[in-house]
Amino acid sequence: MTASDDQRPTWNEYFLMLAKLAATRSTCLAFPVGAVIVKNKQVVATGYNGSPSGSAHCTAQGYCYPGLSSCDASKSLPSRAVHAEANAIAQAAKHGTSTDGASIYVTLEPCLSCLKLIISAGIKEVFYETSFNGRENAVVRDSFVTEGLVTLAQIHLSEATQEKAALFLLNPTSIARYENTYIS
Repeated sequence: MTASDDQRPTWNEYFLMLAKLAATRSTCLAFPVGAVIVKNKQVVATGYNGSPSGSAHCTAQGYCYPGLSSCDASKSLPSRAVHAEANAIAQAAKHGTSTDGASIYVTLEPCLSCLKLIISAGIKEVFYETSFNGRENAVVRDSFVTEGLVTLAQIHLSEATQEKAALFLLNPTSIARYENTYIS
């Protein structure tokens, strides 16, 4: 490994950062989530959570319905959000791209509905940043893992990768630089 190799993000970090960037497009005010489907180290599709395409965004009307103070403020109205994983799978389907044998990177551990969709889409590996499922869902989730239908792994960005990513996001990247000092 060369000195520059240890400064590069791992593949898992790279794809998690892409999922985090996808989350910036989320129109959900409560839980911005991003997802990236990857096959053979190539991005197949991305997705983020929010209202269905063509429907009013929560960012425009305030949560799922006008006048709500939060998404769970109404016990009778269901969430309007399409989850990031479902949107990524739909994007792949819309463009005729197979997800069989792929991996998915998400900023939030998939809910059970999304996990079942992931498995049905042939996605074999799930990498997530933040845990989500409670004890009652863990039993079903863990049974899918035990059956060999999917693997799940929580991953995080190293501090060095976070610092480098912030530097790249906050400064122009395609300029000459010497020892991590940018020249203007």
